[in-house]
Amino acid sequence: MAESPEKVDATSLAAGNPVEAYRVVARRYRPQRFDELVGQEHVARGLSGAIVSGRIGHAYLFTGARGVGKTSAARIYAKALACANGPAAEPCNACDNCVAISAGQDVDVLEVDAASNRGIDEIRQLRSNVAVRPARGRYKIYIIDEVHMLTREAFNALLKTLEEPPAHVKFVLCTTEPEKLPITILSRCQRFDFVTVDAPAIARRLLQIVEAEGAQASPAAIELIARRASGSMRDSQSLLEQLLGAAAGTIGVDDVHAIIGTGREEKVGRLVAAVGARNARQAIEAFDAAIEGGADPGGVLEQLLAALRDSLLASVGCGADAMLQGNGLGVDLIALGKSLSTETLLAMLQIIDQAIARMRLSGHAAVLAEMAIVRLATLENLESLAHAVERVAAAPTATHEPTGNAGSVRSAANPPLPTQAREKKTIEPSPPLAIDAAVAWRQASESMGGLAADFAATASAATWRDDVLEVVLPSAATTAIQFLRRPEVAAALVQALAAIMDRSVGYTIIIDTPVPAVAIPATHLPNTAQRTVGPASRVASDSLASAALIATPVSIAPPQPIVSQTALLREAMEHPLVVHARTGCDAAVRKVEPPRPRGAPAVALDPQAEGSDTADTEVAESAGTVPSEMPKSLSSGTGGDHG
Repeated sequence: MAESPEKVDATSLAAGNPVEAYRVVARRYRPQRFDELVGQEHVARGLSGAIVSGRIGHAYLFTGARGVGKTSAARIYAKALACANGPAAEPCNACDNCVAISAGQDVDVLEVDAASNRGIDEIRQLRSNVAVRPARGRYKIYIIDEVHMLTREAFNALLKTLEEPPAHVKFVLCTTEPEKLPITILSRCQRFDFVTVDAPAIARRLLQIVEAEGAQASPAAIELIARRASGSMRDSQSLLEQLLGAAAGTIGVDDVHAIIGTGREEKVGRLVAAVGARNARQAIEAFDAAIEGGADPGGVLEQLLAALRDSLLASVGCGADAMLQGNGLGVDLIALGKSLSTETLLAMLQIIDQAIARMRLSGHAAVLAEMAIVRLATLENLESLAHAVERVAAAPTATHEPTGNAGSVRSAANPPLPTQAREKKTIEPSPPLAIDAAVAWRQASESMGGLAADFAATASAATWRDDVLEVVLPSAATTAIQFLRRPEVAAALVQALAAIMDRSVGYTIIIDTPVPAVAIPATHLPNTAQRTVGPASRVASDSLASAALIATPVSIAPPQPIVSQTALLREAMEHPLVVHARTGCDAAVRKVEPPRPRGAPAVALDPQAEGSDTADTEVAESAGTVPSEMPKSLSSGTGGDHG
């Protein structure tokens, strides 16, 4: 039951004190007892039960959205502890302590705004005052509002006091964002989560206030205010107070729409019906009619969002008790939800949500709203993937008579693959090319002249691979490689080659990477340096090896043959796997590296020679080079020239 509004002091009016002359509705009708906390029965039961049982905690944390009663519950808790007739489950609200706490004038109940007193200096001062005993009550109670605004240093300074405060000190921390609190603070408090208040409970409380104020309001207007508050009791009371001062006579639905900037329900209902019928023209006309009275485009979209939300719940089987919209829209939202698929309604809600978010940051809110409405009206019916698969699987199937030796039956949903895809792709040999690859490359580049001829002359080799001219360029010629890979240069070269060969041909550039030298350790070679096998030292290393073999009975593994990059490339291009990749997958060779041995070449020792041991012989027998069937690095790409 709503308490009677506080009487205005005539002395204050005579003194002209505006602060005492009028107090807003949200303050005048603030809950004064635990049983007056609307929608927070679990909190009231927990706090009053702790007081009755004597299990009073030293620190409590109240979390929840704005305007749901966190600070009011903290004050009621303080009054219950400090009441002259207590500690009691309910404060008497008649003793001096209860009256002083209700007025915010009690010296033992300190309310701290952490948003403006967030530094470490304020917390240090609080810690110094904690040791002082209460002036007249049993406890000194600190109510810290918006505690998440404290700095990290302030939290650290509060930790020890919050964990082990004096017996006469109690803390109540209130916050709307508990995730911003350090875990060390959370672990030291008993937490109570305040829930948002449902619309019917808010409406009942507003009707009590309207009756206490001696005003009149239609039930539809009260219901609309309750829905608009979004679970915040304080927001609903502030909106009601605004209407009490602005409305002349009875508060109606039109008065509420004018204050909150929303469209009339019947106009929004026509918008919902046009969107459901997928009529873009009617939807735009209904939207223009809804905002022509000064309604906010974002507010109209929020009304449309709420209506489609009810239709979404109806599409998944929810009944009328889950609906938030009344009958003022004039549209059967349950039937609309059953006519549209759940996937379609989800897509509509996402479109509206994105439009509302963009409208907050744009100066063209009406245009964005119209764009969203057109998208809604032109959105096709969506179907979930699972339903589509079930529908295809349930379709009637047709069979084919077996032919030949196949004897297989295929369904209509799985037609036989084309012959070209089933059979291995074969290559028909092209007629031989009459002009040598190097000659064709030189003639084509010379016909272009300029830089193309100069850069093309740096090629070290050229070979034909079917109708593709493979040109090998050294890796050092980076400028030439980049120039010849330009699209316009490549197109001109292809055209020149086609004119020379009198047929359609292409070309690709292959980078010639030098083969690194292979080092062979010569640990067992007396008075000799490490042997290096490579293009530059082959003769010297052979002579050195011969001299070593004459001096000592040491046998050396034969040197690896030196293979040029061109030979490696040719060998790689002729490998069956590479041929299959190039022809079947349209791949191209990007890089070729010589095969590498798994370990360093071993040096075999003669078992009859002096100084030989079993371990060296075992190493010589176990080590060796395993030849690779393919060069190590062959990667495929698609289209174009690759280096």
